[in-house]
Order: sequence, then C-alpha cells, then structure tokens
Amino acid sequence: MAKGFNKVTLMGNLTRDVEMRTTPSGQSVANFSLAVSRSWKGQDGQTQEQTSFINCVAWGKAGEIIAQYVKKGDALLVSGRLDQRSWDDKESGQKRSTIEVNVEDFNFVGGNRGGDNASAPASSPSSSKSKDVVIEDIDDKPIDLSEIPF
Repeated sequence: MAKGFNKVTLMGNLTRDVEMRTTPSGQSVANFSLAVSRSWKGQDGQTQEQTSFINCVAWGKAGEIIAQYVKKGDALLVSGRLDQRSWDDKESGQKRSTIEVNVEDFNFVGGNRGGDNASAPASSPSSSKSKDVVIEDIDDKPIDLSEIPF
C-alpha cells in the first residue's frame, strides 16, 4: 500500500479572535478560523467569488504566538496537515465529526504586529541613542576568489 501525503497551505483572514485553551496536561492550543476566498470569471464573463471557512488548530508555542499577534480580520499564512476528529455530541446524542488544519508552520502577512502598541511610535529621538553609521569607500580592486572561505 502506498504511503499517503497530507499537506495543505492556506492564506486567509481570521474570522474571529483566536481562542486559546490549555489541556489538562498543560499543553496550550489555539483554535481559529480562516476565511479563504477565490475568484474566477464565469462563462458569462462576470467575476464570481467563493469564500471557504476553514477551522485551524495550532499547538504549543506556535499557538501562543498566533494568539498573541493576530486578531479577527488579520491575514495569516498557514501550512500543515488535515486532521479529522470525531466525538459524541452530548446534547443531541449524535456522532459529530470535523476536518481541520493542524498548523505546523505559519507566517504573518502584511500590517503591524504588536497588539495595542502597534500604533505607538517605535522610539522618540530624545529617548533613544542613535549611532551614525559610516560607510567606508571601497576601492575598485578585483576580488581574489581564493580568499573566500566557502
């Protein structure tokens, strides 16, 4: 039997703020949903758009960083694997299941990061010491390739 391949990469916007929890064993886990849109021209020439809402889960430090730096509406690029979970719904007594992205890697896309301080200036001239950078003139001698260590 052939070994399977399970990899997904998505870029979208968070549909809600990240929900951060801790398991009984102390492992942190972040749950969030991405709105991923695509557009195309139909046979009639009109542009059409479809948005999919994808549930994601990020464990450990990755989840903590995502929860700290992104909020509803922010863009995020994630890659990971698809996982299917099943459980018994206690209220209805029915068996339920879902497919979600188990985030293995992520990248912030666009905008400022830093939560409430994102709009604050990075530093003021009076409060930080600035250093003048001096760039030395480079002579036009050819480079000796034998001096390069790699």
